[in-house]
Amino acid sequence: MEYVTAASVPQPRATRADETTAATRGRRSLAAALFLGAVGAAVVLLASGQTWAEGEVAVGGGAAPLDASGGDVTGVPTALAIVGLAALVAVFAVRRAGRLLVSLLLTLTGAGAAAAAYLGASDSAALDEKAARTTGDTAARVDALTHTPWPYVTAAGGLLLLLAGLLALRYGRTWPAMSGRYEREGAPRARAERRPVDPERPEELWKALDRGEDPTRGA
Repeated sequence: MEYVTAASVPQPRATRADETTAATRGRRSLAAALFLGAVGAAVVLLASGQTWAEGEVAVGGGAAPLDASGGDVTGVPTALAIVGLAALVAVFAVRRAGRLLVSLLLTLTGAGAAAAAYLGASDSAALDEKAARTTGDTAARVDALTHTPWPYVTAAGGLLLLLAGLLALRYGRTWPAMSGRYEREGAPRARAERRPVDPERPEELWKALDRGEDPTRGA
């Protein structure tokens, strides 16, 4: 009677399709992070310069109109957007622990910009200061206070920066670095001398394609 014994079967290596899928996922996450970060910072910088609040103050029996831009209300979103842009670029200049820290900084700048803009949406201090300067009365307060949608647009830009940071935290370790070509010996690696590819050996064709070479050259 013949018995079949269980033998340890070696696990197959990652297939070329798996590697291609991982590379595609990395490229997509990289493109998404760059797009979200750049658009988010641009939105924050643009929206922070718009009018966030409007009102009026009584002057000499009449009313003088007042308005306050995002920069008048709070300069935090603008400053954090600039820091976020710098962090977005720096992600590609560092590796490993440095990339993790920069990705975390990018995430925090987005969260901070969104929070500051949201809190500034109901702020009246900037207009109260303008009312006091206009009337010369430190006790003067703005009347008919209204707020525009721009603080919320600024907050949305901050959330885009936040998403870019989260993508960097999740997939950043698979992204390329600017200095990758120069890490060894401080200069670009010299290409190994090419040898003719044997068309009868498919594995050599695949290796040539992976190196970016034309396997038919010299054939």
